This record gives sequence, structure tokens and C-alpha cells, in this order.
Amino acid sequence: EMSECPREISICQATICNNDILYVPELEKDQRFNTSPLVTGDLALRFYCGAPLITPNGHALGTLCVVDFQPRELSFEQREALRRLSRQTMVHLELRRQLLARNEMLRQVEGARDQALAEKAESERLLLNILPASIAEELKVSARVQPRFFDSATVILIDFKGFTRLVETLEPASVVDQLDQHFSRFDEIMARHRLEKLKTIGDAYLAVGGVPEPNRSHALDAALCALEVLDHLSKLNRQREKLRLPAWQARIGINTGPVISGVVGKHKFTYDIWGNTVNTTQRLESAADAGRICIAESTWHHVRSRFDTESRGAVEVKHQGSVNMYYLNRIKPEFAADAGGITPNDRF
Repeated sequence: EMSECPREISICQATICNNDILYVPELEKDQRFNTSPLVTGDLALRFYCGAPLITPNGHALGTLCVVDFQPRELSFEQREALRRLSRQTMVHLELRRQLLARNEMLRQVEGARDQALAEKAESERLLLNILPASIAEELKVSARVQPRFFDSATVILIDFKGFTRLVETLEPASVVDQLDQHFSRFDEIMARHRLEKLKTIGDAYLAVGGVPEPNRSHALDAALCALEVLDHLSKLNRQREKLRLPAWQARIGINTGPVISGVVGKHKFTYDIWGNTVNTTQRLESAADAGRICIAESTWHHVRSRFDTESRGAVEVKHQGSVNMYYLNRIKPEFAADAGGITPNDRF
């Protein structure tokens, strides 16, 4: 059951090889075709006229032909009409090919655009994980970030006491995994209270409030963050104690004062802050007892009306002399939504 004529007996094959119009008025009298099954068989073709369909690149696609079951004579004008019709057919086929190629090219361009947009969105997402939104936007627009001075910001530093000894009892992968869990939780707490995480150095976690978007509540926000961090660790350590696992004890230092912020680096951007306020925060954190929040006097003046505090004494700070310190214990009962003084109420 043949669905097409085999090429070896096809008359059109001669047309294609001839590269020009083939006109055979009587197939029975033409020695080239009088033995062809198309002529001697049941089909009994007697007339053929065909023109090849050849692309501009020289590729033969087929023929445009007319056949009959009896001999025929075509005038020159009729043969030329067939030639012109074959050219028009070839033009339409070529236009169709170009249209398909164009559609494929547009599909590839659209795919490349979608991929570029996806990669851009991913790069922007990663950039926002490294830099604050306003800083990232400035970096995209001007390719650099101008350093800024903030006359009032609150810096918070969290560090784990006895981390070196704790590491000695854990596998390296477990240390990284647990630090990641703690710091991820800290990230959530800081974001909820509008503090900007700056960096982690080993087991130390540094964040700042009032930078890069100034606000008037950064000292209160930092104090709330510190209480939540200790509450999180306290709940975790109660569970670890039941399993006889070592506790994660944190020391927290908070200080309020002027800072300078900026972005350093070209290939790996880092948004950071500098100034004596940061240095004092480090001194406060190292002077705190495990599980306690140590705040500077500058912070104490901002939070004393809403938080219970107690004097810690003074500590010597390089280039600043003696700095008064206080322990931050909890939110005052009249401003707390819970008995532990961790969550503020509406009056707060």
C-alpha cells in the first residue's frame, strides 16, 4: 500500500535534476518515460509538464506539475504561466520558512528575556540579602554608595559565651547548623523590629537600628530585640537541659550614639558602620554576664521609662574613659503584655 510514488520511477525526479521546466506532450513517445510504470501501468499517464521548486540556496524541495491521461499541447504562454506559478509557490514556501524561523527566533528571544528577567530578579534578591533596600537601589543607580553620618543610632552585639568550649563537644557540621538556626531566628527578630543586620563574625552577631532609615524608636527597638533573643535561647536551653546538652549562653551589648555607614568592596559588597559607638558596644558585650543585656548610659536614657534596669557600674573604654553601664531586665509590668516582660502591650 504505497502512499507516494517512489522517486526512482517518478517523472518529477527528472524535472528536479534538470533544474528547469520539463514539458512532455506525449509520455508514450518519450524514451525516457515510455517504460515507466506510471505510463504503462494502471495509472496510464500520457501528459506531463512540471517546474522545479528550488530555494535561493539551491535546495530542491520538489516540483509543481500538471498531468493528464491523454496527450496535450501547451502553448509557450501556458508553459510560462506554469513557470511563474512555480516561482510564486517557491516565494510562498520561502516566506513560510522565514516566518517559522522568525517565530522560533522570537521564541528564543522571549525565552532569553524571561531568563534574563529571572536572573535579574534573583540577583536583586541576593543583593537585598546583603544590603538594605535603599542602599541596594542607590548602588544599582549610581554604581556606588555615598557614606552617611547618623547622629543617633543604636548598635546591638550578640555573642555566645564559652563558644570555643562548646565547639569542642560538637561536630563541625553540627556547629554550623546550630549557628545557622540561631542567626536565622535573630534575623527574624531584627527584621520585625526594624533593625538592620550588618554581619556575623564567628559566633558574634551585629545589627543596628536607625540605619539606613532614621527613626526615633531605634533604642526601644533594640531593647525589645535583645529581650526576644534571650527569651528564644532560654526556651531552647530548657529543652537542651532535658537532653543533657550544653546550653547556648549569650551576652548582649547595646549602645546608642553617632555612627558612619557605607559600603566597602567591589566584588563582595559589605554594608557596615564605624565609630566609637560600635567600639563601645563591643566593650559592653564583653563586660556582660551570660544571659544578660548590658546597655550604655546613652541607651538607658532612651529606654528607662519603659524598661526595668539596674546599674552595672562603669567600664573603661579606650579613648572614652569610664562609661556607665546598666543591665536591661524586662519591660516594666505596666507596659508588658506578658508576665515575663518580653512582649510590649498597647500602652508601650
